[in-house]
Amino acid sequence: MTDTVLHHTAFGDGTPLVLIHGYTVDHRVLLPLEPAFADRPGWRRLYLDLPGHGASPRLPGPTSAAALAEAVFDWIDAELGDRPFAVVGQSFGGQLARAVTARYGEQVLGSALLVPVVHWAGDRTLPAETVLERDEDLLARLPAADRELFGYVMARLTEPVWELFAQYVLPGLRAHDEAAAAELETAFLLPDWPERRAPEHRGRHLLVTARQDALVGWRDQLALLDHYPRMAAAVLDGVGHNPQVESAAAVRELVGRWLDGLRD
Repeated sequence: MTDTVLHHTAFGDGTPLVLIHGYTVDHRVLLPLEPAFADRPGWRRLYLDLPGHGASPRLPGPTSAAALAEAVFDWIDAELGDRPFAVVGQSFGGQLARAVTARYGEQVLGSALLVPVVHWAGDRTLPAETVLERDEDLLARLPAADRELFGYVMARLTEPVWELFAQYVLPGLRAHDEAAAAELETAFLLPDWPERRAPEHRGRHLLVTARQDALVGWRDQLALLDHYPRMAAAVLDGVGHNPQVESAAAVRELVGRWLDGLRD
């Protein structure tokens, strides 16, 4: 059991839906999904801040993917008990969402994996870095660090996309614990694929990837389809590593269909 506190932000009532963000951001990166629930009552959305991210303190011991997974498991045990729930995971949080599904089995109704981490470092199959639109005047006005981060995870470097980035992505980037993040970078993957330690999961699942995602790619993620017989998959064009921000309407539509499927 980990000795840590996970901050979370909750909306709505009903079946729990646990949402897990990615590396060095926080729960705000997933808030663009909220409009999908406007006409779908009955979901209690629980947006986590992982240890060392957002409002959650870092772990008391070393930070690793395995340690963060254990922290999430402990939180689920304490907060949800044996209640059925669903899970959303984005980027690094997608790896943790897969671990949650493997750990809790049929208690998990299904998962939505948004650009999930599957491989890392030199094992990734990545597309070439591609910028589809570039506003040079905007980029010249940005601090160098913000400009670099913006260009790394977005495919369209324009004023409207920057405003979304500044609202949903940048606050978490500025709030994370840098020392904990450096530790995590050295132990970024779980010891084994979660799917290798669990039977096929027959709940409803969704995989969303992006053609211009030069951080985690999209090809490696397709291997997950073999383990989730009822997984729908979408490879979006024209967006980078944060499709729920950069192409929010398209991702909300996909997530909405997934949510409806969970009710079938």
